[in-house]
Amino acid sequence: MDYKDTLNLPKTVFPMKADLPKREPLFLKEWQEKGIYQLIRRKSQGGPKYVLHDGPPYANGDIHIGHALNKTLKDIVVKYKTMQGFDSAYVPGWDCHGLPIEHQLFKELKISKHQISRIDFRSKAYEYAMRYVSSQREQFKRLGVFGDWDNPYLTLSH
Repeated sequence: MDYKDTLNLPKTVFPMKADLPKREPLFLKEWQEKGIYQLIRRKSQGGPKYVLHDGPPYANGDIHIGHALNKTLKDIVVKYKTMQGFDSAYVPGWDCHGLPIEHQLFKELKISKHQISRIDFRSKAYEYAMRYVSSQREQFKRLGVFGDWDNPYLTLSH
């Protein structure tokens, strides 16, 4: 006997299997095409300001569970305040300087600071940081974090 036939369940076109690896990119693409974040921003303009200052992550590797928790909680706060009528933009940012980036780059290059000129190292550090800004941006978007991803603040910007 097939027990599902004995249950009084509603008929729906909603799939019983989440199948997120296939469906998630479709959701993200739809949100991007519709400009959901921009629509939310337009609707909340004129309300009282609520600003969440985000301490930026280092652009020195892929995100980890701490990044995911941190960004998700901040995203929840910004969305909650927006739903309360506040004009609450989220401007993502990255810390593109400092020892964490230098350390990871030296590990990747498999050299010490005495084996490369300062100018060459700074150039490589810039490229390294920008690579991980791009990578982390996409990873945060995959978490469903809404923000002005095209105009982030970067500590290496002039």
